[in-house]
Amino acid sequence: MSAAGFGDLPEADRNPATARIAVIPAPYDGTSTWLKGADRGPEAIIEASAHLELYDIETDSEVYRRGILTEEPVAGQATPEAMIRLVEERVERQLRSGRFPVLLGGEHSVSLGAVRAISGWYKDLTVLQLDAHADLREEFEGSPYNHACVMARIRELAPIVQVGIRSMDASEKSALDPARVFFAESLARRMDWIGEVLELLSPRVYLTFDLDALDPAIMPSTGTPEPGGLGWYQSLELLKRLCAERELVGFDLVELCPGSSRAPDFLAAKLAYKLLSYRFEGAKR
Repeated sequence: MSAAGFGDLPEADRNPATARIAVIPAPYDGTSTWLKGADRGPEAIIEASAHLELYDIETDSEVYRRGILTEEPVAGQATPEAMIRLVEERVERQLRSGRFPVLLGGEHSVSLGAVRAISGWYKDLTVLQLDAHADLREEFEGSPYNHACVMARIRELAPIVQVGIRSMDASEKSALDPARVFFAESLARRMDWIGEVLELLSPRVYLTFDLDALDPAIMPSTGTPEPGGLGWYQSLELLKRLCAERELVGFDLVELCPGSSRAPDFLAAKLAYKLLSYRFEGAKR
């Protein structure tokens, strides 16, 4: 992992005294159930980010000038409960410091820690989930904190809206709210769905972005790839409007499982940087 952290920035642009953004790596892969390697995701994203062009054409901006601090990785823990607690503490610390938190997973279970911290700060919060999977099981493989249960736990803290879903167990059907789920199959057939998503969101939003929400043609490096996912520009349009019409108070990118190709690692880094550009600089256009 680069000593300079996300973006391989000059020291002045990662100064803790002035940075407005904090990147928190959470390399955990304790409950994944198929392809292992999500614990290597944060390091792969940060390494790839060193090759980003830091000028964003779309927003005509250089968001890194706001200051991006990269924390030391959250130490790996044997249980998801322990990891979730540590992530909660890290995100809480950044919120107290006035920084915008960006969590890099790791498997999806780590997102619960971030939402625990943020839901304590913002009562008018909705969690927007981009994902191939519903993740609404009450428990899986003996644990209610398995990555397959993360949205069931998050929904206990704040309302959720789910986008890109195309795989779930029959047991999750009764837990799912059809009015707040946008299945990937329906999104492929129409263009008016983004406005409907935004209407369901409260003024403040936390985004949890499981990278398997994206189609495996552009994001093959996940532990549980599913065909028929979201495209790059389709996703960016949603994120751009989200940041323009709601207050994004934090986000995570999870479930990158690095493989032989570095293109997915770079996509994840670019996605994080685009989101920051929309969040802090999007109003310029």
